[in-house]
Amino acid sequence: MPIDVDVALAAELEPIEFSWSSSDVQLYHLALGAGADPMDSRELRYLIDDTPQVLPTFGNVAATFHATKPPTVQFPGIDIELSRVLHASEQVSAPAPLPPSGSARAVTRFTDIWDKGKAAVIWSETTVTAPDGTVLWTQRRSIFARGEGGFGGERGPSTSAAAPDRGPDVELEIPILPQQALLYRLCGDRNPLHSDPEFAAAAGFDRPILHGLCTYGMTCKAIVDALLDADVAAVGSYGARFAGVAFPGETLRADVWKEDGRILANVVAPSRENAVVLSGVELVPA
Repeated sequence: MPIDVDVALAAELEPIEFSWSSSDVQLYHLALGAGADPMDSRELRYLIDDTPQVLPTFGNVAATFHATKPPTVQFPGIDIELSRVLHASEQVSAPAPLPPSGSARAVTRFTDIWDKGKAAVIWSETTVTAPDGTVLWTQRRSIFARGEGGFGGERGPSTSAAAPDRGPDVELEIPILPQQALLYRLCGDRNPLHSDPEFAAAAGFDRPILHGLCTYGMTCKAIVDALLDADVAAVGSYGARFAGVAFPGETLRADVWKEDGRILANVVAPSRENAVVLSGVELVPA
């Protein structure tokens, strides 16, 4: 079914009510590699019972954390087969540190739909509020829908934060455990592409790939730990574009720049000739 841009942009999706516990937060952090050194007090901040500090990227998965089925892409004005959709980018901003447990209400609307010719790029924004109406965090997401372009819409701007034209200020290693994807799938993404070797092979990969949001979260943690003294309260917003895949068992490298009060990064896989995994990484301090 073609995208009906007017219908989609005028729609506000049904609110989602959800809750989370400190155990959910700890599992999320473990799935990102937290606790690799169980004697490191900074690592243990992420894993304290009842009151762990919360990476803002938990906000990107909190509403679907307990999901056990693949998502659908069926909304007012939008009906696309999941196999035609790629996750393009993700961003989260929070006015204050995320609470380690609580309940919230998420309201999503579509903000932009760009016509890229052979594909469409669909942007959405989700506002998450506490029961008293306080905004807890806002997330923006874009998906790339193959075969859904050509409807005569605007192409849209480039939105990635470009890396400076100089060598990185810091290089960070991000090791991925062999079982990292099997851990991360417990955070609400049961897509067999990340766990079933036969399914991954049918999709053109020689082994299951890591979830993009896992690489995204691991990169945020690496930057926070190395440049912000492992203090999640120092993060105002964080976002990235998904440019390639990562595989469990490999070690990634984040090239990091400090630029105009922001922290910018690109993430590559050195063992695969520096194949780009994340681009346009941007962390804005609080």
